[in-house]
Amino acid sequence: MKLIVLLVCSVVLCTACTTIKNTVYLPAKHYHPDNVALYDTIYRLDSIFFHSYNQCATQIAQYAAFYDDSIEFYHDKGGLTTSKAAIVTATQNNICGKVTRELVKGSIEVYPIPGFGAIEIGLHIFHNLQEPPPKHPKVSRFTIVWKKYPHDWKIYRVISLH
Repeated sequence: MKLIVLLVCSVVLCTACTTIKNTVYLPAKHYHPDNVALYDTIYRLDSIFFHSYNQCATQIAQYAAFYDDSIEFYHDKGGLTTSKAAIVTATQNNICGKVTRELVKGSIEVYPIPGFGAIEIGLHIFHNLQEPPPKHPKVSRFTIVWKKYPHDWKIYRVISLH
């Protein structure tokens, strides 16, 4: 009996003391969009934007056109970038032909920001095409603030967490 108690205490102690970061993200279970038309619009824009990201070697102009001139891109690894040109150049140098993005199905949430646009929150996986695929790809979080213009939507702010 003492051995069982000792083993259980050891497991609990080891689990409590572990410093491994939990990176298992799951989509919201009970999300339902307040505005289905807005959700559909942002979902479509996300799809088009990331298609151009995945094909940026030939679609860099379309990719760049999505960003607002006042872009702020917050990246937990790369820091803050406030230059549209710098983002596009970094994409050309580090992403095109090397990395693709896959949306985690069912993970997008869209919230209206009255008089401004919308916030998109979701999960995605990046695939490094220069390395063998991992057994368990890392899921990352993202938030995009979309600004609505009279005839267009632009990516105004991005928070990218890996």
